[in-house]
Amino acid sequence: MDLKSKIILISGPTASGKSNFAIKLAKKIKGEIINADSMQVYKELKILSARPLKKEYQKVQHHLYGFQNVKNNFSTGKWLKLATKKISIIKKRKKIPILVGGTGLYFKALTDGLVKIPNIPSKLRNEIRNYQKKIGQKKFYKQLIKLDPLINEKINSTDVQRSIRAYEVKLYTKKSLIDWFKNTKSKFTNDDFFKIYIDFPREDLLVRISSRVDEMLKQGAIKEVKKFLKFKISSDKTPNKIIGINEIKDFLHKKSDLNEVKEKITIKTRQYAKRQSTWARGQMKNWQKINPKALKNFLKKI
Repeated sequence: MDLKSKIILISGPTASGKSNFAIKLAKKIKGEIINADSMQVYKELKILSARPLKKEYQKVQHHLYGFQNVKNNFSTGKWLKLATKKISIIKKRKKIPILVGGTGLYFKALTDGLVKIPNIPSKLRNEIRNYQKKIGQKKFYKQLIKLDPLINEKINSTDVQRSIRAYEVKLYTKKSLIDWFKNTKSKFTNDDFFKIYIDFPREDLLVRISSRVDEMLKQGAIKEVKKFLKFKISSDKTPNKIIGINEIKDFLHKKSDLNEVKEKITIKTRQYAKRQSTWARGQMKNWQKINPKALKNFLKKI
């Protein structure tokens, strides 16, 4: 299997062992790793984002990890620009770029291009979010289809984030999100990529998630959140969306005990993994789905 001319993409649900596999692959094919996880860019959220350890950085060159301050806004567009530049630099060094992470939107922006939609006013976005919360996702999705029929069957009826995005885009621009995507192109072709999705059996993944939550708390996740809260980041900013912050915040304010914190973080992480799998089924149909047990054989064949 010749991967020398390829850009390798590795995705999968949280706790599926993406980073570990990427390191093994990079060592074998002289690759360098680029982060494709929207939370692992923040330097202050090392534990909760499950960022690779320093000893792992020493094994293989890593890029775009822990370089952003949580006070700063960081968008998919900024990531795409930086990742594209890193890919070029790595290729010039005759190395193979390996992008690894669980943020589906990052991969979609890289392979399909980034939709250049006008900035939508915060007031309108908040109004739409509040409306969705008020009537619930089922009714909201029906309203979305009435507003924008092109969305039907293009966005899963349970996908809250994308439903809200489609609604606000249509309402503000008078143009369907589908039409915006049609006019979007990537700098790369599909042949430039070799795409791997680690397809972890759900029951095994649930066990790994529980173990990861325990490990995060042992590593000092509570201390990390204490420091993070001192920044007083607005609740609507991306770093606040990381699983564990609100749960640990409740613990620090004595609203819950440690067992409740573990349970809440575990449940939310499982729900997140399910959303990632749903995204993959809809958006990553042309990716190679590899069972974790088959990863060793995959590495042997290269």
